[in-house]
Amino acid sequence: MATLIGNPLIKALIALFLISAATAIGDAPFIVAHKKASLTRLKSGAERVSVSIDIYNQGFSTAYDVSLLDDSWPQDAFDVVSGNTSQSWERLDAGGLLSHSFELEAKRQGMFYGAPAVITFRIPTKSALQEAYSTPILPLDVLAERPPEKKFEWAKRLLAKYGSQISVISIVVLFIYLIAIPSKSSAAKASKKKR
Repeated sequence: MATLIGNPLIKALIALFLISAATAIGDAPFIVAHKKASLTRLKSGAERVSVSIDIYNQGFSTAYDVSLLDDSWPQDAFDVVSGNTSQSWERLDAGGLLSHSFELEAKRQGMFYGAPAVITFRIPTKSALQEAYSTPILPLDVLAERPPEKKFEWAKRLLAKYGSQISVISIVVLFIYLIAIPSKSSAAKASKKKR
């Protein structure tokens, strides 16, 4: 028995069998979804929430009847401005990507904690619908009182980021200026020597 397992051909066949068994088990769609939300303050004082959901199929086969439902936005706190909170697609191929986005307008102030979106899909080998969940969003501070941005805030950030480089460059330029441009006293001495 030991000589049979020690044979390289038998080892290769066993490895091939194990790899094919692992691949057969993993031969299904694997759905990964990422949900993002960002706040935008309008001039009128209203605030909009832009939501985008990316759905990836990281599996080895196609997912069919893919549908997305994001009902974590209560109607008493948000109005849908553009798009829908649900979407359906016929299929999502292996290695494929589907994206969906919509925009909401906030009605009231406060912290909002959004739940993950629900993605349902069908696998040809199973009759039951499969479910996947997106990543949750970070808490949103909707209609929060924010201090107005100062006019020279960008200059402060620029100086904070590149201040040391600016000071070194200015010292080098000043040194070159002092060396290259003669002073008035040395120019006066040079004119006296020519006489």
